[in-house]
Amino acid sequence: MPHTACLLQNTSIVNEGRIYRGDILLDRGVIRKIFPGGHRGAFSDEGCKTIDLKGMFLLPGAIDDQVHFREPGLTHKADIHSESRAAIAGGITSFMEMPNTLPQTTTQALLEKKFQLAQKKSLANYSFYIGATNSNLDELKATDPLNVCGVKVFMGASTGNMLVDSPDALERIFREVSMPIAVHCEDENTIQANLADARQIYGQNIPMHMHAMIRDHEACERSSRLAVGLAEKFGTRLHILHLSTGNEVRLLENDIPLDKKQITAEVCVHHLWFNMDDYAKKGAHIKWNPAIKFETDRRALINGIKASYIDVVATDHAPHTLAEKEKPYVECPSGAPMVQHALPAMITLGKKYGLGIEKIVELMCHNPAICFKIKNRGFIREGYAADLVVIDPDNTWTVNKDNILYKCGWSPLEGYSLHASVEYTFVNGHIVYEEGRFNETIKGQALTFGN
Repeated sequence: MPHTACLLQNTSIVNEGRIYRGDILLDRGVIRKIFPGGHRGAFSDEGCKTIDLKGMFLLPGAIDDQVHFREPGLTHKADIHSESRAAIAGGITSFMEMPNTLPQTTTQALLEKKFQLAQKKSLANYSFYIGATNSNLDELKATDPLNVCGVKVFMGASTGNMLVDSPDALERIFREVSMPIAVHCEDENTIQANLADARQIYGQNIPMHMHAMIRDHEACERSSRLAVGLAEKFGTRLHILHLSTGNEVRLLENDIPLDKKQITAEVCVHHLWFNMDDYAKKGAHIKWNPAIKFETDRRALINGIKASYIDVVATDHAPHTLAEKEKPYVECPSGAPMVQHALPAMITLGKKYGLGIEKIVELMCHNPAICFKIKNRGFIREGYAADLVVIDPDNTWTVNKDNILYKCGWSPLEGYSLHASVEYTFVNGHIVYEEGRFNETIKGQALTFGN
């Protein structure tokens, strides 16, 4: 852990619904002192690095509750080092990674191996989900809720043994697992019926825009209703991942404090940025599961986060190579990279749709910490870990091949301009990213959880 103190001066601090001028002293990995209005000479400057952040915003580090960093087993697409590096450049200081690697993370032993990899390789703080199957309930119940973020359940749209399609197994998971259960909600029977219909019309040449009709509203809504019903029946702590339809928002509540909610939900940046019309230009580059759908859905999701029905904005960062993305529809994998661009993209969307940066900080920093009870992160508070991001709110830049850091080398946002940039990223008080340069000498830490 770094021992050199650092004073961040003349910045606009964005935290807990406020923007205010101030200075912040970092020391030994934590936020030692906050000086609203500026440093008043309350400590000696001797040996303290000082950074003038005039004109900049200082945010808590973003926490991404849904990423696929592809290690182990799929490292031709991405790995923990490459994608945590991209995340740091995008202001994401902590991530929670999904279990559908090779091998799939469905046992305690495989889970531990991921933590060991991250300890050596990750520039950001980290945790990992354990994956549910039809037959591994004992492994799920053996998971330590103080060190592991949650259980991931694919209620549809997966492959192999990670699709939990046994009603009895699903009920037992919801009844007996006490830690957060994060669900991918798409009804597999609906998807397969729609796919069969599309093949009848198009044969093997299914156009990419049909993705929204194959993985349609009914598939998402039917599965989400089932998840909510099970959670209500058994009192499960449920987190619904990547909402993509307006109707799913109606399953949620906004009149309960977030720390009291048993059912929470996230939306991903791509479902707020793109709509059906974008398939014509972007094609497979915006093929995600759940699918990008209609403009009415996109607007409903934006309204859902404005009204606090939706609690978290995440990325579902899921890189594939360009060669894989160029395959025909049925063979083309779903997913795209997003961690480097999510926070600037959300600030850009916020300027367009009236989402203040305070709300974006709530959705990407505070709320993930509250939802998952992450200890001492997600806020700018004295004594909390010094995970911080410095944003230039006036710097407009265009995403292109020259500035993309993903191992796969491409982004669905190529060609778009983003109206904010990340200038500095601090992880546990260490300056990992500074104006385009990395200092990788200190790695991130495992997240811890609990009240």
